[in-house]
Amino acid sequence: MKFSVATRSRSGWSVRACGAPILLALFVYLGTTAGAFAHGESIEVGGGARGPVRLSAAQQTALAVQTAPASTRPLATLLKINGEVQLLPDRQAHVSIRISGQIKGLSAKLGDTVRTGQNLALVQSRLVGDPPATVAVTAPIDGVVDARNVVLGQAVEPNTELFQLSDRSQMNVIGKVYEEDLGKVKPGQEARIRLLAYPDEALTGKVTLIEPNLDQASRTVKVWIQLPNPQGLLKPNMFATVSVVLRSNDAALTIPNGAIIEANGEKFVFVRDGDTFNRVEVTIGASDDQSCEITDGLVPGDEVATQGNRQIYTLWLTGGSTKAKD
Repeated sequence: MKFSVATRSRSGWSVRACGAPILLALFVYLGTTAGAFAHGESIEVGGGARGPVRLSAAQQTALAVQTAPASTRPLATLLKINGEVQLLPDRQAHVSIRISGQIKGLSAKLGDTVRTGQNLALVQSRLVGDPPATVAVTAPIDGVVDARNVVLGQAVEPNTELFQLSDRSQMNVIGKVYEEDLGKVKPGQEARIRLLAYPDEALTGKVTLIEPNLDQASRTVKVWIQLPNPQGLLKPNMFATVSVVLRSNDAALTIPNGAIIEANGEKFVFVRDGDTFNRVEVTIGASDDQSCEITDGLVPGDEVATQGNRQIYTLWLTGGSTKAKD
C-alpha cells in the first residue's frame, strides 16, 4: 500500500509517496488514547494525503505534549574515545645514590608532597672515616612521593632506588582512536574529559601527541591529551572518557534530541502552530548528549514537540485530526 506525505522545506510544502506504515500498533494506540480525550471530542481517522495534526488543549494534556523552541547556542562536533590517566614521562624521577652505605635517617614518606632540594633521607657511607661521611639525599623535582623503597638501617648500593617522585601538576590522558577516525584528530585540538571517579567534574585538556605506531590487534592509535591537575584529582590508571572537539559552532541552531523522529530513512520533527502540529523534515549537524544542530528545515523560534511527538506521529500516519462530536 502507498500513501502520500506532505513535508515542509525552506521552499514550502511538498507531497510525495511513501511506503505503508505498520498499522496494527497504530490502531492499538488509537484505541487506548481516544478514551483519554475530553468528552465531546474524538479522533477522526481518514485516508488521503497526510496533513497537519490538530489537537485541542485538553488532548495535548492527555498526550503529555511538551514543546521547546529552536534556539542558537554553542555546539561542538565531538569524537568520543576511552582513555586512561598516566603520568607525564618528563615529570617523573627515580632517586638513588652513588655510594654504598646505610640509611640513617628518613624525612619523607609515601604520599608526601616535596620540593626540589628538600631532604628525603640520610645515608651513612661505608668508607672509612671518623665519623663516616653522611650524605643527604634530596628531591630532584617538585612532586609527590609515589614510592619509598627503603627503611631505617637498610643497606643500600649505588643501584638501589630509594624513592620514586612524580610531578602531578600536569597529567596525561592516553586515549585510543580507531584507524577510521585517525584523520579527524590533530595536535592542539581541545578535549573534554570526564573521570569515572568524579563524574560531575568537567575537565579540559589539549591533544599534544598522536603516537607514530598503530596497534595491529585493536586497529587503534594512542593519542595523548595533556591537562592541568591543580586539585590533584587525577591519579595514574584512572579510567576516563574523552570527547575530542573536532569542530565548534558558537551560534548553532539547536533543538533537544528528543524532538527528532527517524523513520524510513528520514529525520523529522513536529512544529507547533497554535493547536496544529506540522511534520517538518530536518537535516542534522553536530550533536551532544542533550541537543542537536539543525542545518536545514527550521528557523529560530520554531516550537517543536519534545514529548508526545511519537503519539502525534501516529495520528499523522493515520490521517488523524480532531473534531467535536455532534
